[in-house]
Amino acid sequence: METFIWGDDFITGIATVDHQHHGLVDLFNELSQTLVVGQEIDEAQAFLVFQKLVAYAEHHFQEEEALMRQRGVDPRHIAQQQDLHHSFIDQLGTMWGAKETLSHPAEVFLSFLTSWLGLHILGIDQVMARQIRRIEAGETSAHAYEAETRPLDHSADAMIKAMGNIYKVLSNLNLDLSAANRQLEQRVLQRTFELEQANHALVQANHKLEAYSHTDGLLNIANRKYFDQRLEEEWLRAIRSQQPVGLLMIDVDHFKRYNDTYGHQAGDACLRAVTKAAAGGLARSTDLLARYGGEELVVVLPNTNLEGAQQVASDICRAVEKLRIPHAGSSTSPHVTVSVGVASIQPPRISSADRLVATADQALYEAKKQGRNRICLA
Repeated sequence: METFIWGDDFITGIATVDHQHHGLVDLFNELSQTLVVGQEIDEAQAFLVFQKLVAYAEHHFQEEEALMRQRGVDPRHIAQQQDLHHSFIDQLGTMWGAKETLSHPAEVFLSFLTSWLGLHILGIDQVMARQIRRIEAGETSAHAYEAETRPLDHSADAMIKAMGNIYKVLSNLNLDLSAANRQLEQRVLQRTFELEQANHALVQANHKLEAYSHTDGLLNIANRKYFDQRLEEEWLRAIRSQQPVGLLMIDVDHFKRYNDTYGHQAGDACLRAVTKAAAGGLARSTDLLARYGGEELVVVLPNTNLEGAQQVASDICRAVEKLRIPHAGSSTSPHVTVSVGVASIQPPRISSADRLVATADQALYEAKKQGRNRICLA
């Protein structure tokens, strides 16, 4: 059962902020499940969830502060937000460090998080969103700030109550902390060791999780999700440096017929062999080979013009031909071949990487249309 229910009242109208707020609420719920009243706490699991919450909150705060600066929000409001952000992280860390000595840790954490939701998401972030809308409508940042911080309705009362709740939580916490100080010194060594073990396990788990989330299980190369991420990064970098980005879209010719002729296990082995050959055709560590879907591969080539991208495509085609994998079902060649669409764009200041993908995809379509086993340039 969820303790914190996401609702329309949380919506600010700023997509990235709302998405990150939803992520925070989800993590609040995950943390509350590890601190259920009346149940024994799984310390390692609770610590992992806590670490995720702190990391995500810090990420959200950095993004939110950058957004306010970008949209020209009044510095006074940004300073208020920064104070609340630092306070939240500090208070959360203090409570977690003294969790074992609190008489009712679940109630303390849930009360604190509930109060913070009211203060941050329902309160000051709504004020921020309204200021941004005013600025976009043509008001000065100072006028927008003064207009939105002037108490006009019952929201001020709600904010005062939320802040009062936080004060009550922290006051009770301070009493518990004072009573617990004498016990803390005796438990420092034991708890430090346990936290180090948990942190080590978290780091190892995160490394494995990151690797798994970026890798295609069959071909052991980058997957579609990681390709999308890297292409966006390279596109933005190219906008800043005004250098071209090359893209190859590679399709194994008549692959369905290959599967029908030799079976899916042989098809998997064929894809792995083609992938290995394609990887061998890449000379730079910055080039990225990824699985786009099915039998399609893609190659991202930073700082590469159309001529350079064509050369890489030729190297890959030759490497696949050298495999000499029999393909009795192909009407193009007695061996496995590939078709390649080649594109390269120096991106305009305002543009999307989708344009590069669409251009390379169209070139691949032309290669297939012209008979396959060939390279077509956009």
